[in-house]
Amino acid sequence: MKEKIKAKVSEIMGELEEISRFLYENPELGNQEFKAAEKLEGFLRRYGFNIEHGVYGIETAFKATYDSNKDGAKIAFLCEYDALPEIGHGCGHNLIAAMGVGAAVGLQSIIDEIGGSIVVFGTPAEETNGAKVKMAAEGAFNGITAAMLVHPSAVTKESGSSLAINAYQFEFFGKTAHASGCPEKGINALDAVIATFNNINALRQYIGKDARIHGIISKGGEAPNIIPDYAAAKFYVRAATKKQLKEISDRVIKCAEAGALAAGAKLKVSNFELSNDDLRTNSVLSETFSENLRALGEVEIEKSEGPSGSTDMGNVSYAAPSIHPYIGLGDKELVGHSREFAAATQSEKGKEALFKGACAMAMTGYDVIVSPELQQRIWDEFKKINE
Repeated sequence: MKEKIKAKVSEIMGELEEISRFLYENPELGNQEFKAAEKLEGFLRRYGFNIEHGVYGIETAFKATYDSNKDGAKIAFLCEYDALPEIGHGCGHNLIAAMGVGAAVGLQSIIDEIGGSIVVFGTPAEETNGAKVKMAAEGAFNGITAAMLVHPSAVTKESGSSLAINAYQFEFFGKTAHASGCPEKGINALDAVIATFNNINALRQYIGKDARIHGIISKGGEAPNIIPDYAAAKFYVRAATKKQLKEISDRVIKCAEAGALAAGAKLKVSNFELSNDDLRTNSVLSETFSENLRALGEVEIEKSEGPSGSTDMGNVSYAAPSIHPYIGLGDKELVGHSREFAAATQSEKGKEALFKGACAMAMTGYDVIVSPELQQRIWDEFKKINE
Protein backbone atom coordinates (compact mmCIF):
# COMPACT_ATOMS: atom_id res chain seq x y z
CA MET A 1 0.00 0.00 0.00
CA LYS A 2 2.80 2.40 0.82
CA GLU A 3 4.35 1.71 -2.56
CA LYS A 4 1.04 2.72 -4.13
CA ILE A 5 1.14 5.96 -2.13
CA LYS A 6 4.67 6.74 -3.30
CA ALA A 7 3.75 5.90 -6.87
CA LYS A 8 0.77 8.25 -6.75
CA VAL A 9 2.78 11.11 -5.28
CA SER A 10 5.45 10.53 -7.93
CA GLU A 11 2.75 10.65 -10.59
CA ILE A 12 1.45 14.05 -9.42
CA MET A 13 4.82 15.62 -8.58
CA GLY A 14 4.70 17.84 -11.66
CA GLU A 15 1.42 19.32 -10.44
CA LEU A 16 2.70 19.70 -6.89
CA GLU A 17 5.83 21.47 -8.06
CA GLU A 18 3.68 23.76 -10.20
CA ILE A 19 1.53 24.60 -7.16
CA SER A 20 4.62 25.42 -5.11
CA ARG A 21 6.04 27.56 -7.93
CA PHE A 22 2.71 29.36 -8.51
CA LEU A 23 2.44 30.33 -4.85
CA TYR A 24 6.11 31.36 -4.84
CA GLU A 25 5.56 33.63 -7.83
CA ASN A 26 2.25 35.00 -6.52
CA PRO A 27 2.81 35.64 -2.80
CA GLU A 28 -0.23 36.89 -0.88
CA LEU A 29 -0.47 38.21 2.66
CA GLY A 30 -2.67 36.65 5.32
CA ASN A 31 -6.42 36.65 4.61
CA GLN A 32 -5.66 37.88 1.08
CA GLU A 33 -4.66 34.49 -0.33
CA PHE A 34 -7.36 34.38 -3.00
CA LYS A 35 -5.17 32.99 -5.78
CA ALA A 36 -3.61 30.39 -3.49
CA ALA A 37 -6.95 29.14 -2.18
CA GLU A 38 -8.37 28.91 -5.69
CA LYS A 39 -5.29 27.00 -6.90
CA LEU A 40 -5.40 24.46 -4.07
CA GLU A 41 -9.15 24.00 -4.22
CA GLY A 42 -9.03 23.47 -7.99
CA PHE A 43 -6.36 20.79 -7.61
CA LEU A 44 -8.31 18.88 -4.96
CA ARG A 45 -11.58 19.23 -6.86
CA ARG A 46 -10.01 17.56 -9.91
CA TYR A 47 -9.21 14.56 -7.72
CA GLY A 48 -12.76 14.19 -6.46
CA PHE A 49 -12.61 16.03 -3.13
CA ASN A 50 -15.72 17.86 -1.98
CA ILE A 51 -14.81 21.54 -1.55
CA GLU A 52 -16.28 24.01 0.93
CA HIS A 53 -14.96 27.53 0.33
CA GLY A 54 -14.84 30.39 2.83
CA VAL A 55 -15.48 28.13 5.82
CA TYR A 56 -15.85 29.41 9.41
CA GLY A 57 -16.42 32.92 8.12
CA ILE A 58 -12.86 33.19 6.76
CA GLU A 59 -12.91 34.22 3.11
CA THR A 60 -9.73 32.43 2.03
CA ALA A 61 -10.14 29.30 4.17
CA PHE A 62 -11.43 26.02 2.80
CA LYS A 63 -12.29 22.46 3.78
CA ALA A 64 -11.88 19.61 1.32
CA THR A 65 -13.12 16.11 2.14
CA TYR A 66 -12.94 12.65 0.66
CA ASP A 67 -14.78 9.78 2.33
CA SER A 68 -14.27 6.11 1.55
CA ASN A 69 -17.82 5.45 2.85
CA LYS A 70 -16.30 2.85 5.13
CA ASP A 71 -15.73 3.17 8.85
CA GLY A 72 -12.28 4.31 9.88
CA ALA A 73 -10.04 7.03 11.18
CA LYS A 74 -10.31 10.63 9.99
CA ILE A 75 -6.97 12.00 8.80
CA ALA A 76 -6.42 15.75 8.43
CA PHE A 77 -3.73 17.51 6.42
CA LEU A 78 -3.34 21.24 7.01
CA CYS A 79 -2.21 23.75 4.40
CA GLU A 80 -0.75 27.18 5.04
CA TYR A 81 -0.27 29.58 2.14
CA ASP A 82 0.18 33.14 3.38
CA ALA A 83 3.41 34.97 2.54
CA LEU A 84 5.54 37.58 4.32
CA PRO A 85 5.57 41.30 3.46
CA GLU A 86 8.38 42.13 1.00
CA ILE A 87 9.98 38.68 1.50
CA GLY A 88 7.37 36.49 -0.16
CA HIS A 89 7.42 32.82 0.84
CA GLY A 90 10.40 33.12 3.16
CA CYS A 91 8.68 30.76 5.59
CA GLY A 92 8.03 28.14 2.91
CA HIS A 93 4.25 28.08 3.14
CA ASN A 94 4.14 27.37 -0.59
CA LEU A 95 5.77 24.02 0.17
CA ILE A 96 3.50 23.41 3.17
CA ALA A 97 0.46 23.82 0.93
CA ALA A 98 1.85 21.58 -1.81
CA MET A 99 2.84 18.88 0.69
CA GLY A 100 -0.61 18.99 2.29
CA VAL A 101 -2.60 18.49 -0.89
CA GLY A 102 -0.03 16.00 -2.17
CA ALA A 103 -0.41 13.90 0.97
CA ALA A 104 -4.19 14.00 0.60
CA VAL A 105 -4.16 12.69 -2.97
CA GLY A 106 -1.47 10.14 -2.09
CA LEU A 107 -3.59 8.70 0.72
CA GLN A 108 -6.73 8.95 -1.40
CA SER A 109 -5.21 6.47 -3.86
CA ILE A 110 -5.68 3.64 -1.35
CA ILE A 111 -8.33 4.86 1.07
CA ASP A 112 -11.25 3.21 -0.72
CA GLU A 113 -9.58 -0.12 0.05
CA ILE A 114 -8.72 0.53 3.71
CA GLY A 115 -11.57 2.77 4.89
CA GLY A 116 -11.59 6.06 6.74
CA SER A 117 -11.72 9.62 5.45
CA ILE A 118 -9.46 12.54 4.55
CA VAL A 119 -9.93 16.21 5.37
CA VAL A 120 -7.73 18.98 3.98
CA PHE A 121 -7.99 22.31 5.78
CA GLY A 122 -6.86 25.49 4.07
CA THR A 123 -5.73 27.70 6.95
CA PRO A 124 -4.92 31.33 6.09
CA ALA A 125 -2.84 33.95 7.89
CA GLU A 126 -0.55 31.78 10.02
CA GLU A 127 1.96 34.62 10.17
CA THR A 128 -0.53 37.05 11.71
CA ASN A 129 -4.15 36.42 12.70
CA GLY A 130 -3.95 32.64 12.40
CA ALA A 131 -7.16 31.10 11.05
CA LYS A 132 -6.61 27.84 12.96
CA VAL A 133 -7.44 29.69 16.18
CA LYS A 134 -10.99 30.45 15.08
CA MET A 135 -11.35 27.11 13.33
CA ALA A 136 -10.34 25.22 16.47
CA ALA A 137 -12.67 27.33 18.63
CA GLU A 138 -15.57 26.48 16.31
CA GLY A 139 -14.91 22.74 16.42
CA ALA A 140 -13.28 22.23 13.03
CA PHE A 141 -10.84 19.64 14.36
CA ASN A 142 -13.13 17.77 16.74
CA GLY A 143 -13.21 14.08 15.86
CA ILE A 144 -9.98 14.18 13.85
CA THR A 145 -7.83 11.11 14.59
CA ALA A 146 -4.57 12.65 13.38
CA ALA A 147 -3.79 16.20 12.22
CA MET A 148 -0.55 16.80 10.32
CA LEU A 149 1.42 19.70 8.87
CA VAL A 150 5.04 19.53 7.68
CA HIS A 151 7.10 22.73 7.70
CA PRO A 152 10.24 23.26 5.58
CA SER A 153 13.35 24.24 7.50
CA ALA A 154 17.12 24.34 7.28
CA VAL A 155 17.30 20.84 8.81
CA THR A 156 14.89 17.97 9.42
CA LYS A 157 13.54 17.88 12.96
CA GLU A 158 10.94 15.99 14.91
CA SER A 159 7.73 17.71 15.89
CA GLY A 160 8.27 19.57 19.15
CA SER A 161 6.57 22.36 21.03
CA SER A 162 5.85 26.03 20.48
CA LEU A 163 5.27 29.03 22.70
CA ALA A 164 1.77 30.16 23.52
CA ILE A 165 1.33 33.83 22.60
CA ASN A 166 -0.88 36.82 23.34
CA ALA A 167 -0.69 39.94 21.16
CA TYR A 168 -1.55 43.07 23.13
CA GLN A 169 -2.05 46.66 22.06
CA PHE A 170 -1.85 49.24 24.83
CA GLU A 171 -3.34 52.63 23.93
CA PHE A 172 -2.85 55.59 26.25
CA PHE A 173 -4.96 58.75 26.21
CA GLY A 174 -3.75 62.01 27.72
CA LYS A 175 -4.04 65.73 27.00
CA THR A 176 -2.09 68.00 24.65
CA ALA A 177 -0.21 71.11 25.80
CA HIS A 178 2.81 73.16 24.75
CA ALA A 179 5.80 71.06 25.80
CA SER A 180 7.84 74.13 26.79
CA GLY A 181 5.29 76.85 27.49
CA CYS A 182 2.87 74.96 29.77
CA PRO A 183 3.75 71.27 30.07
CA GLU A 184 2.04 71.12 33.47
CA LYS A 185 -1.32 71.50 31.71
CA GLY A 186 -0.82 68.38 29.62
CA ILE A 187 -1.01 64.64 30.29
CA ASN A 188 1.79 62.87 28.44
CA ALA A 189 0.56 59.63 26.88
CA LEU A 190 4.08 58.84 25.68
CA ASP A 191 5.33 58.92 29.28
CA ALA A 192 2.80 56.19 30.02
CA VAL A 193 4.20 54.09 27.16
CA ILE A 194 7.78 54.56 28.34
CA ALA A 195 6.83 53.72 31.92
CA THR A 196 5.13 50.57 30.62
CA PHE A 197 8.34 49.52 28.84
CA ASN A 198 10.36 50.17 32.00
CA ASN A 199 7.91 48.18 34.11
CA ILE A 200 8.01 45.27 31.69
CA ASN A 201 11.81 45.36 31.57
CA ALA A 202 11.80 45.03 35.37
CA LEU A 203 9.35 42.14 35.11
CA ARG A 204 11.61 40.11 32.79
CA GLN A 205 13.80 38.76 35.60
CA TYR A 206 10.78 36.98 37.09
CA ILE A 207 9.21 35.33 34.05
CA GLY A 208 11.49 32.31 33.52
CA LYS A 209 13.67 31.20 30.63
CA ASP A 210 10.82 29.84 28.47
CA ALA A 211 8.93 33.14 28.34
CA ARG A 212 9.42 36.12 26.05
CA ILE A 213 8.08 39.68 26.03
CA HIS A 214 8.90 41.98 23.14
CA GLY A 215 7.24 45.11 21.87
CA ILE A 216 7.36 48.33 19.88
CA ILE A 217 6.07 51.87 20.24
CA SER A 218 3.57 52.05 17.39
CA LYS A 219 2.61 55.68 18.05
CA GLY A 220 4.68 58.16 20.02
CA GLY A 221 3.36 61.61 19.25
CA GLU A 222 3.38 64.24 16.50
CA ALA A 223 6.08 66.80 17.34
CA PRO A 224 8.63 67.36 20.14
CA ASN A 225 6.98 70.61 21.24
CA ILE A 226 3.54 69.02 21.74
CA ILE A 227 2.69 66.91 24.77
CA PRO A 228 1.27 63.75 23.13
CA ASP A 229 -2.35 63.09 24.00
CA TYR A 230 -2.20 59.66 22.34
CA ALA A 231 0.49 57.01 22.30
CA ALA A 232 0.40 53.28 21.74
CA ALA A 233 2.55 50.18 22.04
CA LYS A 234 2.23 46.63 20.77
CA PHE A 235 3.61 43.62 22.64
CA TYR A 236 3.92 39.92 22.07
CA VAL A 237 3.84 37.93 25.30
CA ARG A 238 4.98 34.32 24.94
CA ALA A 239 5.25 31.41 27.37
CA ALA A 240 5.84 27.67 27.31
CA THR A 241 2.28 26.78 28.30
CA LYS A 242 -1.18 28.26 28.04
CA LYS A 243 -1.41 28.41 31.85
CA GLN A 244 1.93 30.17 32.24
CA LEU A 245 0.99 32.62 29.49
CA LYS A 246 -2.10 33.74 31.39
CA GLU A 247 -0.10 34.34 34.56
CA ILE A 248 2.55 36.43 32.76
CA SER A 249 0.00 38.27 30.63
CA ASP A 250 -1.89 39.37 33.73
CA ARG A 251 1.33 40.91 35.07
CA VAL A 252 2.15 42.59 31.75
CA ILE A 253 -1.27 44.24 31.73
CA LYS A 254 -0.63 45.46 35.27
CA CYS A 255 2.63 47.02 34.01
CA ALA A 256 0.60 49.01 31.49
CA GLU A 257 -1.98 49.96 34.11
CA ALA A 258 0.82 51.22 36.36
CA GLY A 259 2.29 53.24 33.47
CA ALA A 260 -1.06 54.88 32.85
CA LEU A 261 -1.55 55.60 36.54
CA ALA A 262 1.89 57.19 36.85
CA ALA A 263 1.29 59.50 33.91
CA GLY A 264 -2.32 60.25 34.70
CA ALA A 265 -3.42 58.81 31.37
CA LYS A 266 -6.27 56.49 30.50
CA LEU A 267 -5.54 53.01 29.15
CA LYS A 268 -7.28 50.81 26.58
CA VAL A 269 -6.11 47.18 26.23
CA SER A 270 -6.94 45.11 23.15
CA ASN A 271 -5.64 42.15 21.16
CA PHE A 272 -4.28 43.08 17.73
CA GLU A 273 -3.95 39.42 16.72
CA LEU A 274 -5.55 36.19 17.89
CA SER A 275 -3.79 34.26 20.65
CA ASN A 276 -1.98 30.98 19.93
CA ASP A 277 -1.85 28.04 22.31
CA ASP A 278 1.35 26.08 22.86
CA LEU A 279 1.86 23.10 20.54
CA ARG A 280 1.37 19.72 22.22
CA THR A 281 2.99 17.19 19.93
CA ASN A 282 1.51 13.70 20.03
CA SER A 283 4.69 11.65 20.41
CA VAL A 284 3.12 8.39 19.17
CA LEU A 285 2.02 10.07 15.95
CA SER A 286 5.37 11.86 15.70
CA GLU A 287 7.34 8.61 16.01
CA THR A 288 5.19 7.01 13.30
CA PHE A 289 5.85 9.94 10.96
CA SER A 290 9.61 9.82 11.62
CA GLU A 291 9.69 6.10 10.84
CA ASN A 292 8.06 6.76 7.48
CA LEU A 293 10.43 9.63 6.76
CA ARG A 294 13.40 7.34 7.43
CA ALA A 295 11.88 4.73 5.12
CA LEU A 296 11.90 7.42 2.42
CA GLY A 297 15.65 7.89 2.84
CA GLU A 298 15.82 10.76 5.35
CA VAL A 299 18.91 9.92 7.39
CA GLU A 300 19.27 12.79 9.86
CA ILE A 301 16.21 13.68 11.91
CA GLU A 302 17.16 15.95 14.77
CA LYS A 303 15.44 15.83 18.14
CA SER A 304 13.09 18.70 18.81
CA GLU A 305 14.56 21.65 20.66
CA GLY A 306 12.91 23.85 23.24
CA PRO A 307 10.19 26.15 21.88
CA SER A 308 11.19 29.51 20.42
CA GLY A 309 8.42 30.67 18.10
CA SER A 310 4.64 30.41 18.07
CA THR A 311 2.10 28.89 15.71
CA ASP A 312 -1.67 28.52 15.55
CA MET A 313 -1.05 24.80 15.07
CA GLY A 314 -0.89 24.87 18.85
CA ASN A 315 -4.64 25.48 18.98
CA VAL A 316 -5.18 22.45 16.75
CA SER A 317 -3.14 20.28 19.14
CA TYR A 318 -5.58 21.04 21.97
CA ALA A 319 -8.47 19.80 19.80
CA ALA A 320 -6.94 16.74 18.07
CA PRO A 321 -3.76 14.61 18.13
CA SER A 322 -1.30 16.70 16.12
CA ILE A 323 2.23 16.90 14.74
CA HIS A 324 4.19 19.77 13.19
CA PRO A 325 7.57 18.31 12.11
CA TYR A 326 10.20 20.06 9.98
CA ILE A 327 11.81 18.83 6.79
CA GLY A 328 15.21 20.14 5.72
CA LEU A 329 15.95 21.88 2.44
CA GLY A 330 19.54 20.70 2.33
CA ASP A 331 21.31 23.83 3.56
CA LYS A 332 22.00 24.12 7.29
CA GLU A 333 22.92 27.79 6.88
CA LEU A 334 19.45 28.75 5.63
CA VAL A 335 17.66 31.35 7.73
CA GLY A 336 13.88 31.41 7.90
CA HIS A 337 11.93 34.51 6.84
CA SER A 338 14.52 35.38 4.21
CA ARG A 339 14.52 35.67 0.43
CA GLU A 340 17.16 32.94 0.33
CA PHE A 341 14.79 30.58 2.13
CA ALA A 342 12.01 31.39 -0.32
CA ALA A 343 14.33 30.64 -3.26
CA ALA A 344 15.35 27.32 -1.67
CA THR A 345 11.77 26.08 -1.91
CA GLN A 346 12.24 26.04 -5.70
CA SER A 347 15.57 24.17 -5.64
CA GLU A 348 16.05 20.47 -6.33
CA LYS A 349 16.36 19.92 -2.56
CA GLY A 350 13.09 21.78 -2.14
CA LYS A 351 11.40 19.46 -4.61
CA GLU A 352 12.89 16.44 -2.81
CA ALA A 353 11.53 17.76 0.49
CA LEU A 354 8.12 18.22 -1.13
CA PHE A 355 8.04 14.58 -2.23
CA LYS A 356 9.23 13.19 1.10
CA GLY A 357 6.92 15.38 3.17
CA ALA A 358 3.83 14.49 1.13
CA CYS A 359 4.64 10.79 1.11
CA ALA A 360 5.52 10.59 4.82
CA MET A 361 2.25 12.25 5.84
CA ALA A 362 0.18 10.00 3.57
CA MET A 363 2.04 6.89 4.76
CA THR A 364 1.47 7.92 8.37
CA GLY A 365 -2.22 8.36 7.61
CA TYR A 366 -2.25 4.82 6.24
CA ASP A 367 -0.56 3.46 9.39
CA VAL A 368 -3.15 5.14 11.59
CA ILE A 369 -6.15 3.96 9.58
CA VAL A 370 -5.13 0.28 9.42
CA SER A 371 -4.05 -0.06 13.06
CA PRO A 372 -6.71 0.22 15.80
CA GLU A 373 -3.90 -0.38 18.30
CA LEU A 374 -1.98 2.65 17.02
CA GLN A 375 -5.15 4.73 17.10
CA GLN A 376 -5.70 3.75 20.73
CA ARG A 377 -2.15 4.72 21.70
CA ILE A 378 -2.56 8.08 19.96
CA TRP A 379 -5.86 8.76 21.74
CA ASP A 380 -4.54 7.60 25.12
CA GLU A 381 -1.67 10.09 24.90
CA PHE A 382 -3.96 12.86 23.66
CA LYS A 383 -6.35 12.38 26.56
CA LYS A 384 -3.49 12.26 29.06
CA ILE A 385 -1.85 15.52 27.99
CA ASN A 386 -5.21 17.28 27.94
CA GLU A 387 -6.21 16.24 31.47
